[in-house]
Amino acid sequence: MNAVLRIAVNALALAAAVWLVPALTVTTSSGLAASVGTGPATAVAFAVLAILFGLVNAVIRPILAFFATPLTCLTLGLFTLVINAAMLALTAWLSQFTPFQLGVGGFWSAVIAALIVSVVSAVLGWFLPDRERSRD
Repeated sequence: MNAVLRIAVNALALAAAVWLVPALTVTTSSGLAASVGTGPATAVAFAVLAILFGLVNAVIRPILAFFATPLTCLTLGLFTLVINAAMLALTAWLSQFTPFQLGVGGFWSAVIAALIVSVVSAVLGWFLPDRERSRD
């Protein structure tokens, strides 16, 4: 259940970024949109992109963050925002191989979108049940 909530938080954060940053786009499969409608197809697209974004953050981000530790320390943590933008751009590139595409318009739009995704994920994460308390 916790994984479903995390995917929903990621999907809502991506949706907020797409809504606020004009250079970000999400396209869905035309066949899916024709069969179930535009709204549900968009929701499925955000869910699939949230799963992909979560996988990229779980697998590649720790490796990149480890090697970027000197830059992160030198910039007092601001380089983390560039790492988050790179993960968003990598998700956009990987989404080209799925029926649902995330389009990122450039570096600065990726940075702004990464900031929005981080803030929205943090705020929505406050409302999720804590993992350690839910084990009792």
